[in-house]
Amino acid sequence: MNKKSAILELIPRQGILPLYFYKDTEVSIGVLRALYAAGIKTVEYTNRGEAALANFREMRRVCDTELKGMYLGVGTIKNAEQARQFINAGADYIISPGLVEDAIEVANAHDLLWVPGCMTPTEIIRAEQLGAKMVKLFPGNILGPSFLSAIKELFPELLFMPTGGVDLDKDNIAAWFKAGVCAVGMGSKLITKKILEEKDYSKITELAKKANDIIQSVKTGT
Repeated sequence: MNKKSAILELIPRQGILPLYFYKDTEVSIGVLRALYAAGIKTVEYTNRGEAALANFREMRRVCDTELKGMYLGVGTIKNAEQARQFINAGADYIISPGLVEDAIEVANAHDLLWVPGCMTPTEIIRAEQLGAKMVKLFPGNILGPSFLSAIKELFPELLFMPTGGVDLDKDNIAAWFKAGVCAVGMGSKLITKKILEEKDYSKITELAKKANDIIQSVKTGT
C-alpha cells in the first residue's frame, strides 16, 4: 500500500485529525508526543507562523526517530511554493483552507495526498474533477452538519472532514458523523491556547483519548 492510500485509510479509522501550530519548537514536539501517547497516528501541523517550517523539520525528525507509524501532514498551504517547502521538509500530505490548484499540482508531482478546503458544491465539484479523494469542509461551524446532509449523496465517492468549530462534545460529533463525515478535524477545541502556554502535555493526551472514546462510541452506536 502506498502512502496516499495508507493515509486515506488511517484518517477515517482514527476518526479525528488533531491540528495545531505553536511558535516554540519544543512545545510543538511535546504536543506531538502527547498525541502519539493517546494513540494518534497522524496530525496536521498548520503553517500559520514564521517558525512553522523550521518546527516542522524538527517534528519530522522526531517522527522518524521516535514515533513509529506517525504520519505528519501540513495544513494552511495556500500556494505552490509553500507546498514545495513542506514536501521537501518531509510532509506526508498537504491540506489547504481553500481550493489551491497550483499546490495540488505540486502534491500530485510527488504522489502525495492533498486535501482541499471547500465551502460550496461548485468548489467540491472542482475538487473532485481535479482528483480529490477527501475534502475538508471549512469553516465547519458556518456550514454545519445539515450542509453535508444536503449534499452528501451528490458525492458518493468523496470523503468529507469538517474543520473549524467541531466541539469536544458527543452531540456535536455525533451530528457530524450522522451527516456522513469520515473524520473531524479538531484544533483549538482540543489543543487550547491555555494548554499550549502551560505545556500541559498530559492534558492533551487525556483530551485526545476522550475525543477518541467519543468518536468510537458514535461510530459504533454505543
